Amino acid sequence: MNSIVKLNPNPNLSIFFPTKRQGILWNSKVSVFYKPWNRLLRFSIRRRGVCTVRSALDSAIIDELGLSDADLRNPTISTSYRRAEIPQPNKTVLEAQAKVCTGPEQTKPLSEEQMVRVLDTILRSARGELKDEPVSEAQLGAFFGAMTIRANAFPEATQWTEGERRAMYTFWRHLVQILPPDVLFIADPEGTIMGPASSIGPLFTGNGTAEMRLVGALREVLAGGHLGYEEVQGVLHDVLPLVCENGKSNVSESLLSAFLIGQRMNRETDRELKAYCLAFDEELGSPIADVRSLTHYGEPYDGNTRFFRSTLFVAAVRACYGESSLLHGVDWMPPKGGITEEQLLKFMGANTLLVPTQAKILLEDEDVGFAYVSQREACPSLYSLVRLREHIKKRPPLATSEKIQQFVRASGKEAIVAGFYHEGYEDSLLMLMRRRKVHSGLVVKGEEGALSMTTKTKSVNASKGLPVNHCSGFRSPSTTLDGISRETFRVVVNPQEYGFTPTDTPRTDRSVLKNIELGLKALGGEKGPAYDRIVLNAGMVDHLLGCSGAEDIQSALERAREAIDSGAALNRLMNYIKISHRVK
Repeated sequence: MNSIVKLNPNPNLSIFFPTKRQGILWNSKVSVFYKPWNRLLRFSIRRRGVCTVRSALDSAIIDELGLSDADLRNPTISTSYRRAEIPQPNKTVLEAQAKVCTGPEQTKPLSEEQMVRVLDTILRSARGELKDEPVSEAQLGAFFGAMTIRANAFPEATQWTEGERRAMYTFWRHLVQILPPDVLFIADPEGTIMGPASSIGPLFTGNGTAEMRLVGALREVLAGGHLGYEEVQGVLHDVLPLVCENGKSNVSESLLSAFLIGQRMNRETDRELKAYCLAFDEELGSPIADVRSLTHYGEPYDGNTRFFRSTLFVAAVRACYGESSLLHGVDWMPPKGGITEEQLLKFMGANTLLVPTQAKILLEDEDVGFAYVSQREACPSLYSLVRLREHIKKRPPLATSEKIQQFVRASGKEAIVAGFYHEGYEDSLLMLMRRRKVHSGLVVKGEEGALSMTTKTKSVNASKGLPVNHCSGFRSPSTTLDGISRETFRVVVNPQEYGFTPTDTPRTDRSVLKNIELGLKALGGEKGPAYDRIVLNAGMVDHLLGCSGAEDIQSALERAREAIDSGAALNRLMNYIKISHRVK
């Protein structure tokens, strides 16, 4: 049967266009043909190069959906899932933020020429001269907050250079006349950095109760200090959700962005990370699924920009033998803005608007056994920060804590798996997992800081720090969580020891469609790098978490292969797409 792929122009819509021919249900997003009587998948992709979305849609569908030209985005590219209503940040200042809004050793001071360019851009924006690309409040907070922390608390090598200092002093007499009081406070909170002209900072208190608490906490952060668990939670509960009405937020975005990036620059303590992790646990509640085993997958929310993202397909495999998985994330998240599980599911036609109680039903369904929950539905307060997070450029503490969530609990054993990149955060992640009182926890340094281990051999030009495929974790041989019975481990997984042929990781380069094609072909039994990656990650996670039947690594890997080769894993994924629209 021949067909023309009809792309859904709006990734926020999950619409099926049924056809009466042969009783087949047609998913317009990827031409997936689902035959109920034999669960046969046919994956057909238009191969005639890049086409416009309008050319792929007929006028009747466009009229029916009420779409304008502005709505006709191509959902096959990860960046298309960025919400169009979010204003773009100023690129000049954003480039500077990438250099200075980072840690004590990672910060790269600006040259005098760069600093002049940034401050001139800020000045012209404040005067209203940059209508098309103004510098946002969040950018002002992040940039000046970073400069203040560098001046107050960073080692000499990453403090202000003489060039930065000259540029700042030259522009300050103009900036102090035009910038709002909250930004002037952030730039010199105690009046000790910019001299006598900085009298506003020491007297600034903020507007309203929420801002007053935020200002008090921020004074400590801008001095390079740390906060207690209750202080951080108090700030978060006061200021979130970040509501924007008539172009104005309920709290100063400059203050909030300086607070978020400042805590990351100061390197969060365990108590600060715990506060971020647990702050909104009860926003929608956590229903309990009647499953014997549940693994929570914490992929980096900002996705993959280069390599195959396999976790969705791994979840379908593990569901075949009773290892339920709960995936969570977002549609699109900065700073990478890469491919996410939500994009994959949305493109294939699944319902990505599920709340935790609906995910519970899918976890318990004997024909599915895994589920995905969006932060948008499960924790709206944290999702309200997506716009702000793009404008602060670097990852805030939330980028770590949001991976350790339990939007659904289990009646049986629970485990958490999370990806990381920067050395040191593996310990923080495991600490948060123990705080969650799960039976097993695992952190993986996969490619791009994601969860997926690779069959690729280690490059001679590999990055410093822990190698890719490093795994750390703990598991509980018994059901007792007494803090003693847990067995800890650290290992670098070498796939060649288990019979895998070294292969380069398949590239997807932000292509949602390519990622889906690789995953579906692998679940369809096509051998190759994507197939091996799915098998490796399913079997090794089972083994490292101490799952039943996975005590022997080769047995665990063989079980994963059987789930694929039998067609069971592909059926699970197709069932999810269909049943996700039926749950109430």
